[in-house]
Amino acid sequence: MLDYYIYHMKIQHVFFDLDHTLWDFEKNSALTFQEILPASNITVDFNMFIKTYIPINFSYWKKYRLEQVTKKELKYLRLKETFDTLDYDVNDDIIHHLSEEYILKLPNYNNLFEGTFEILEYLQKKYKLHIITNGFEEIQTKKMEKSGIYKFFNEVITSESVGVKKPNPKVFEYALEKANTNASSSIMIGDNIEADIQGAINCGIRAIHYNSEKSNTIPDSITSVNHLLEIKQYL
Repeated sequence: MLDYYIYHMKIQHVFFDLDHTLWDFEKNSALTFQEILPASNITVDFNMFIKTYIPINFSYWKKYRLEQVTKKELKYLRLKETFDTLDYDVNDDIIHHLSEEYILKLPNYNNLFEGTFEILEYLQKKYKLHIITNGFEEIQTKKMEKSGIYKFFNEVITSESVGVKKPNPKVFEYALEKANTNASSSIMIGDNIEADIQGAINCGIRAIHYNSEKSNTIPDSITSVNHLLEIKQYL
């Protein structure tokens, strides 16, 4: 009952992360690679490619959040390192081509996590909804439009539009200003403990973690759900 009071009573604005929270990044990413690798005559074992690529991509996104690599470096190096790890020889021209094709084709796949439409329809009746994303600005809106969820959101804040990335407080401060609200009236929902949850909490914004990976190592101090519809318990 206390949790319900804490989350429900003053909330007016709900901020969502996009990738890994509503939009099923790993599934859509795999489908994109299934299309673009054969088109460039890459005959690497696909399952091994994906198994190798996922943690490498994750590590480069962390470096990107921490300003340790640029967007251009992320797009190239995550593929370069994957092919190098697999000992599969691909020249730089092909890697650069694949990196651009990946960004171009990724929004064409629109798998969402189970319960996405239902939870957004439920929340939209009670709150104003917004997106805060570190994803590349040129494709995030396309993802939302093609998957049918763009209509639910009032503001879409990308880290590129701010100039820094979550968990930098400037992203959350900018989002609150764009939404014309304040921290005490807002809540953040996302999958990344560091970027979404701790980043929001550090700015005085309450947060709910979406445990998309069904991890059993989430700290007890963090409110976490394993399914999007569980958010109804709090909002």
